[in-house]
Amino acid sequence: MRLGGRLSGAIEVLADIETRKRPVADALKDWGLAHRFAGSGDRAAIGNIVYDALRMKLSHAYLMDDDGAASLALGVMLRQWGLTQESLARELEGDKFAPDIPAARLKAFAGRRLADAPLHVQGDIPEWVQPSFEENFSEDWLAEAQALTGRPTLDLRANTLKASREKVLKALERSGAEPTTIARHGIRIPAGEGPSRLPNVTAELSFQKGWFEVQDEGSQIVADLVFAQEGEQVLDFCAGGGGKTLAMSAAMNNKGQVHAYDADRKRLAPIIERLKRAGTRNVQVHDDLSSLSPFAGRFDRVLVDAPCTGTGTWRRRPDTKWRLTDKNLEERLSQQEEALASAATFVRPGGYLLYVTCSVLPEENENQVYSFCEDNPEFEILSAAEAWEDLFGTDKPKPWSADMKTVTLTPASTGTDGFFFCAMERKA
Repeated sequence: MRLGGRLSGAIEVLADIETRKRPVADALKDWGLAHRFAGSGDRAAIGNIVYDALRMKLSHAYLMDDDGAASLALGVMLRQWGLTQESLARELEGDKFAPDIPAARLKAFAGRRLADAPLHVQGDIPEWVQPSFEENFSEDWLAEAQALTGRPTLDLRANTLKASREKVLKALERSGAEPTTIARHGIRIPAGEGPSRLPNVTAELSFQKGWFEVQDEGSQIVADLVFAQEGEQVLDFCAGGGGKTLAMSAAMNNKGQVHAYDADRKRLAPIIERLKRAGTRNVQVHDDLSSLSPFAGRFDRVLVDAPCTGTGTWRRRPDTKWRLTDKNLEERLSQQEEALASAATFVRPGGYLLYVTCSVLPEENENQVYSFCEDNPEFEILSAAEAWEDLFGTDKPKPWSADMKTVTLTPASTGTDGFFFCAMERKA
């Protein structure tokens, strides 16, 4: 397919997402099934246009003076893929599958400046979320919001139970793999531009052997900040698919015990195969909270990877940005409070409660942990900034921190997804 056909395909998908209010992955999958003639490169390019459009949906619509699917796709070409109006016209010339490009949209684009748009439009975030960004990031909030509109890299974690980072880097050399800047066992493959697609690393023999896991560098960093030690008893209270469970197990060199619990069996299901591939021997999996009752007050460390809005992952899941509502936030806040209260009962005196979200909203982060400690004075917030320097040194990019106790990782500050981390100690 030429660019015109790819643009038309992306416009169809974007229209489907808007009309049926469905996840982008489902819309792309259905389009591919209905257009089997499209090759893998075509499907990847169409996916890139769709995801790029959704990441900058508001600013594209403002500059085009229209929020229709065709205008969003055109915005991708002119703003993100480096084409000019003239070069785009040449690309589409003679292509019978190319969409019509309304002259009015091109005229609007030529006459508008993004600097004149409302600030939430410049930041490509829902207007109701802007006050939370301002509260969290002060005068840097706009730059932080805009950093969430970029394409994410493909990040991997070398599984040190089976392979060193150097060994994995060599195995993935042809994929352009390089060491991550902060995470000690991290590997990064650049995002690429335009229609380029990321390599399918899960098809690699080294992946099948368990040498590495796909995991954002930010997720690796917060798992490292747990400081899980050999011989300890650790609980991953909201384990999900097990990414942080696997990282902590490797950090413990299979010594001690990690208990992985999640109430959602569907989310937890992938962990079994991942544990086998990784060669872990010190993980027990639970989907029933009552099975953990014998361990009340006995764990050295309890990680609460709390359910959240996922605002820190908007680069990877931009469609969720436009479906998020204040009601969703309220529901997550309630779930976080419940998770913290329940998880705290498993921490031994002198043990640690670690709270993590993949959100950048203060309501889900600082506000939650400070409120929890007010209600539970036996817990005290420790300095995550000191732990950061102990692990990663002083010469690496620094996370965002208002008080040098809790830390927030972001694409702008650390080049990762957005993650919040707080360590609390239960007084003996």
